[in-house]
Amino acid sequence: MSGVSIQNVEKVFGAVRVIHGINVEIEDGAFVVLVGPSGCGKSTLLRLIAGLEDVTGGSIRIGGQEVNDMAPKDRDIAMVFQNYGLYPHMTVAQNMGFALKLAGVDKAEIASRVNNAAGILNLDVLLDRYPRQLSGGQRQRVAMGRAIVRNPQVFLFDEPLSNLDAKLRVQMRAEIKQLHQRLKVTTVYVTHDQIEAMTMADVIVVMHDGVVKQAGAPLELYDKPMNLFVAGFIGSPAMNFLDATMTAGALVLADGQRLDAPAGAALTEGQAVRIGIRPEDLTVADTGLQVQVSLVEPTGAEILIGARLGDTPFTVVLRERHNLTPNQTITVAPNAGRVHLFDPRTEIRIN
Repeated sequence: MSGVSIQNVEKVFGAVRVIHGINVEIEDGAFVVLVGPSGCGKSTLLRLIAGLEDVTGGSIRIGGQEVNDMAPKDRDIAMVFQNYGLYPHMTVAQNMGFALKLAGVDKAEIASRVNNAAGILNLDVLLDRYPRQLSGGQRQRVAMGRAIVRNPQVFLFDEPLSNLDAKLRVQMRAEIKQLHQRLKVTTVYVTHDQIEAMTMADVIVVMHDGVVKQAGAPLELYDKPMNLFVAGFIGSPAMNFLDATMTAGALVLADGQRLDAPAGAALTEGQAVRIGIRPEDLTVADTGLQVQVSLVEPTGAEILIGARLGDTPFTVVLRERHNLTPNQTITVAPNAGRVHLFDPRTEIRIN
């Protein structure tokens, strides 16, 4: 068993509490992504798992064993950082096998493990090169290979793709996911990029201000965000939000426009609600919400429309072709089954 159990974990730096009693259970072999904006505590939590920071309160277990007071080298984990951390005077093979050399592993075993990892990562022909002779993607593969040769219980990735260009990030995230599917080692991956989280994770843990706002499968968070923060963070472009009041069976906006309340919604007459509508769940229609177009961005497969509904910014993503121009008023209708409702006071989802 190589699961990771995080129980009531807290972290305080001086007088500042950055992790507030977090509970996360990571199953053996799972690929879990910690995601959230800068300063949310995700990298701090990863460093607590790695032993690079001391836990203020609570317990962290790896493979069933508490590791709070255990040195990083004794936790049987391997960590990959965003800056690669390669030794410039060593070849690829030497970089990959250096930790094993320090641990006293014999040369034949080191060579076997390095060659095996190089085969997995397509580094076979690069073993005699130095880091300066490699591209960014190749350097990141070497950093991953250095982790693989250790045969750890848990892989930890701290924003490993941040220094790569957009095209290479897409390629590398696919390679990391395929690597996990092949090795089936428990993996905890930190990123601020929710697209990375959606495409790579078995489970996403969304963090904000040192707390977990929601944890679940990617499509669970996308389809049923439990609060306004998760609703606004997961999905690109971000979800539209509109304030309304339940009036005579309809959701009435401040400018008087109306939407039918979702079937079965637990609302009472006069109740204030915040409506959430994803841009991709809207279509041009004869009836619905009137918005004024301010920007049209065709991407090829889609048309991204920046608009305004009264004083509120409003985004629409259309997959069908429309000849739209700035300042034009259009009517868009949401998919009735895809409208999200939230309590504006508690920010919690209304079922």
